[in-house]
Amino acid sequence: MKELVNQIKAEIEVFIANADAQVEKGNKAAGTRARKAALNISKMMKDFRKASVEASK
Repeated sequence: MKELVNQIKAEIEVFIANADAQVEKGNKAAGTRARKAALNISKMMKDFRKASVEASK
């Protein structure tokens, strides 16, 4: 589960960097990358939830 948390942190950093580039500089490609990162974060959060529930049993 620790590896999953580290992957989520890394993906959040990618999202932040690309979202900032889109907002501040108007970089459309960065917006695409930010949306992709957001989707990946969503999937990983679901995996985290499953792992967390299993660990608490």
